[in-house]
Amino acid sequence: MRAVITVIGHDAIGILAKVSTRCSEYNANVIEVTQSVLQDVFAMIMLVDISNLSIPFAELSDNMSALGKDLSLSIHTMHEDIFNCMHHI
Repeated sequence: MRAVITVIGHDAIGILAKVSTRCSEYNANVIEVTQSVLQDVFAMIMLVDISNLSIPFAELSDNMSALGKDLSLSIHTMHEDIFNCMHHI
């Protein structure tokens, strides 16, 4: 099982490190990352393996949102099944 994590907000040092550290705390393995900085706006998409999560997925999602709030970022975590359904024609 996998999830997609998106991060949007004002660019700052250590965003990738903080988000990936939080993933590792819950045994979510980062598979792939793409990020860009557009002027001063940071945008990142992470694909993470959630097969071995140590907490329920909903709790991971809530904790990532809370981290985003602490960092003044928007962090959204979506299960791959939902992502695929939303983008399937």
